[in-house]
Amino acid sequence: MKLNRNLAVLAGVALGALAQSVAVHAAEAPAAAPEATAPADAAAPADSDGGAIVVTGLRGVELRSITKSPAPIDVLRGDQVNSIGRAEFGEALTKLLPSFNFVTNQAGVTSIVRPITNRGLGPAYTLVLVNGKRRHNSASITAGSGDNSGVNPVDYDLIPAGLVGTIQVLKDSAAAQYGSDAVAGVVNVKLNDSDHGVNASVTGGSLYEGNGSLQSWKAQADAGFKLGNGGFLHVSGDVRHRGQAWWNFPATNLAFYGSPTAPSAAAQAKNAAWNKDGAHNGDPKINAWNIAYNARLPISDSTTLYSFGTYGHRESAAGNNVRRENSKASFDVLFPNGYHPVNNIAENDYQVVVGADGDAGGWKWDLSTTYGRNRAHHSSDLTLNPSLGPTGPTHFDNLATYIFDQWTTNADVTKALDVGLAKPLQVSLGAEYRRDQFKTLAGDADGYRNGGYVYKAGDQLDDPNLGQLALVGAQSSFTIRPGEQANISRNVLAGYVDLGIYPLDQWYIGAAGRVEHYSDASGTTVGGKFNTRFDITDHFALRGTVGTGFRAPSLSQIGYAQTDNRTAIVGGVIVPSLSVLALNTSPLARALGAADLKPEKSVNFGIGAVWEISPSFSITADGYQVTVKNRIIRSSNLAGANVTAALIANGYTGTEFVTYFANALDTRSRGVDVVVEARHNFGDLGKLNLSASFNYNETAIRRLADTPAALGTLRSGFVFFGRDRQGELSVGNPKTKLVVSANWSIKPFEINVQTTRYGKLTYWRSQLETQDRVYGAKWITDIDVGLNVSRFAKLSFGAANVFAVRPDAYPELGDPNTGSSGFVYGPSPFAPSGGYYYGRIGLSF
Repeated sequence: MKLNRNLAVLAGVALGALAQSVAVHAAEAPAAAPEATAPADAAAPADSDGGAIVVTGLRGVELRSITKSPAPIDVLRGDQVNSIGRAEFGEALTKLLPSFNFVTNQAGVTSIVRPITNRGLGPAYTLVLVNGKRRHNSASITAGSGDNSGVNPVDYDLIPAGLVGTIQVLKDSAAAQYGSDAVAGVVNVKLNDSDHGVNASVTGGSLYEGNGSLQSWKAQADAGFKLGNGGFLHVSGDVRHRGQAWWNFPATNLAFYGSPTAPSAAAQAKNAAWNKDGAHNGDPKINAWNIAYNARLPISDSTTLYSFGTYGHRESAAGNNVRRENSKASFDVLFPNGYHPVNNIAENDYQVVVGADGDAGGWKWDLSTTYGRNRAHHSSDLTLNPSLGPTGPTHFDNLATYIFDQWTTNADVTKALDVGLAKPLQVSLGAEYRRDQFKTLAGDADGYRNGGYVYKAGDQLDDPNLGQLALVGAQSSFTIRPGEQANISRNVLAGYVDLGIYPLDQWYIGAAGRVEHYSDASGTTVGGKFNTRFDITDHFALRGTVGTGFRAPSLSQIGYAQTDNRTAIVGGVIVPSLSVLALNTSPLARALGAADLKPEKSVNFGIGAVWEISPSFSITADGYQVTVKNRIIRSSNLAGANVTAALIANGYTGTEFVTYFANALDTRSRGVDVVVEARHNFGDLGKLNLSASFNYNETAIRRLADTPAALGTLRSGFVFFGRDRQGELSVGNPKTKLVVSANWSIKPFEINVQTTRYGKLTYWRSQLETQDRVYGAKWITDIDVGLNVSRFAKLSFGAANVFAVRPDAYPELGDPNTGSSGFVYGPSPFAPSGGYYYGRIGLSF
């Protein structure tokens, strides 16, 4: 801890004494587009001063550097993401961006898609673009600690990292410019556009310690080729493996075998010898590969064709809490020592974009169409549906299938018009047509049906459950029944106008308006944004934004239902749980007070300053506030007399918990982003690049929906929208995050050191305040050292979380009633897996 603090202090002192501009730092990245002026949403080459040129969030033909932008923007290089070590693409972004947080949900199947928050808002509020074009969503929904909004977010990890050139992150609401899911900002991934060169690398490493498989590795390669006269084709491929690993406290319940109250001598002997392995929650096993391409081909002096695409396949296996030998979910003939169910998900994901851009009479135009699909198939190993008895299957090939399709077509034009002002008026117009479809397919009936098995003599040691009904459903699994299937789609038609005006040379005013029409109940909305920047001097400027947003309910929030057979926390105790996520419009949900989902509406304000002290030293500070009304979230688990009656009336057993999506609350997120960038050339002693980024964010719940009268009196410990759900939004992320990094390049070495301070957070794990868990602030340090052994080869080694810092641990989370060790660390904002060391071999020709 002391060493981490010293690193931060030293870096801070150096920042005050040295100089480096973020623009120069980003200029080492590959150019983002070949044209001299950029069409809407395109990036452009670095300027002559080395400043990274961006137009994300600023449509028009005037190219700008980061420090000249009227809105706060971060630019990351692709090699920064790839040098993080073990972290995959999504987690790497959260390590580099202070306003982004990564919820390390470790609960079985929900550990595959881990939500990324931005400025305190979930993944539904940040738009993801690739080469300025909308990236399609994942088919899997968020449903675990940190985010229970039920959206199906973009899965960053399915974007091939090997083809990434730069990542431009607009830290400002842009719903009026780009669409309803840009409330918190925009991430624009620019693909490598080089027409030459071959790059390849192999990385391998291991966690310092833990259980399971600690090793992981990744191999990737990319190459550029000339295409026609002035065009290019860049291709890439990668393959990666991550072992399934976990790190849990030993279980506290020693009555794992036989009768819990009066175990036989044989059971006592087995209990004494049990290894207390109560949970395999942690990192899922991942085997994945991706291929991708990016291409442009001029066909005339004024027209260029372009296309890019990605395809990926990922297979995941996630562990779960143990099922005891003497529980109502096990049989000695099948699992004499209990079992840890495994969730398996196989995914295929692809996106293809084709388009053309050019110049017609001074109007820059861009026409494109995009199709993307994600398909996730859920199966399970080492599990069973206990109600089918000891002869039932222990593997389920088909529990559920999720499919999301998106087809988007865009037309954009932009031009600078001389209207007698200090600079030309920048006019951008565009239209978008989008069709989204979300579909789920039911699985094998054996995964969810009630076989009605009653425990018989000899089924278990000491027969602790003799004469009792076995539990229903494939353990630790999501299942979809025929009545829960979804097949929902909608069309969205949008048009926008974006103006950039210069009343004075040093004063920029931007105004944007957008109209969107949804073919479903979301209807038509109009949004606007006003953005301005005033350069008080050549080195100091003020900027600000005000805008409105509108987010229609996600198709998954409208149409998704499932039966979840895992565990829940009731009264602070982990218990086996069969939960029904009811379709909002289903008879079951309506009987319990569900109403039609309404669109969310937002208002954002931003004000900031840019101080470019010198070409190599800059400071930016931007404050913001985002309010969201009618925010959609999943209710807490519901149980009570009315819930039981509604379940039985709709064909369930009446013992399940019920949840559904509702417009539950209004929230307000306030915060500030501060970025300091500096650079200094020490001559023979090399070059030093330094940066410090800080985010403060606080989210408050302004209004909470009333409990529907139809729910009646809920069972003790159950609340409509309880502290668990409220805490995920208000206190589930650290209020502060600081990222300090240093890059020292002295031939033939390059050394990167980054330390991140995550502020404290609180986990409201149940309705009881006594069960709250406070996780203290932590410093995480990453080190990467590279050695250029020749013009073509580079060796690197390093460590992520080099000091093996973990979140605060709570041994009492071990549950004496289930034998499970539960979650040791809770929903940490950084990976609780501890240190990870690695080595890398890179080749470039």
